Amino acid sequence: MNTLTAVLGNSQRLDGGSMFGNAPRAVWSRWLQPDEEHRVPLACRAMLVEEPSGRRILFEAGVGTFFPPKLRERFGVMEEEHMLLANLAAIGVTPEQIDVIVLSHLHFDHAGGLLTPYREGQPLELCFPRAHYVVGQAAWERALAPHPRDRASFIPELQPLLEATGRLERVPAGGRSEVLGEGYRFHESHGHTPGLLLSEVQTAEGPVVFAGDLIPGRPWVHLPITMGYDRYPELLIDEKTALLEDLVSRGARLFYTHDPEVALSALAKDERGRFGAADPVAEPRRWPVA
Repeated sequence: MNTLTAVLGNSQRLDGGSMFGNAPRAVWSRWLQPDEEHRVPLACRAMLVEEPSGRRILFEAGVGTFFPPKLRERFGVMEEEHMLLANLAAIGVTPEQIDVIVLSHLHFDHAGGLLTPYREGQPLELCFPRAHYVVGQAAWERALAPHPRDRASFIPELQPLLEATGRLERVPAGGRSEVLGEGYRFHESHGHTPGLLLSEVQTAEGPVVFAGDLIPGRPWVHLPITMGYDRYPELLIDEKTALLEDLVSRGARLFYTHDPEVALSALAKDERGRFGAADPVAEPRRWPVA
């Protein structure tokens, strides 16, 4: 039987107002407690699926430690060590054993962990020497030609490195991944950034969807809550509504990349029509997958 494991990467602290958009501090500070610099704690969590064949698929790579020290401090990266590699090693998985890496998009806090730690005067390199890389075509195009508003969210050196592997798959809109094959599907979103791919995996407990930055953690399950980083907040709310209606009807779970405490939860809808997280799982390890 396949298994699913949550693997923590480097953690971050980012401005609470930016993370919760137009929600007032009096509301969001009940969900995540800010520090003296008004920053809230965030995980950068990957999802590892291990198949019976031995193939290992990693959904995202977190922020990593590719930033030089000044930028690491600016973007609130808390650890100097590459925590994704350390936590993979803790469960007996080496970078060479990762066969496929699926990226919802190419913002640095989701793709930076693909890169080696910062070394002064040394070029960046990829950490995963055998992996195939899967990303949406629209997300790829956005990374190559970002808008001035989100240019700082991308890593210019990353795209050439991925392309040079010869193992990059760009999934067209509405398409499936030939690399992943059967058993995986995508939900597409454009509210956070154009071409966001949300991967759905069938499990023995029902579907699990890697929620990416459409729903980065439990507070954002509530429909009106969006991030200041979202490109099109009203579109995002519409996309979130459609996805949650679908997932609740099918008994699906969400996997959260940025929730500081919970990796996985079921979903519920109350009598007022409000969505919320239910039955949270902190850090599932080798959870059963059909």
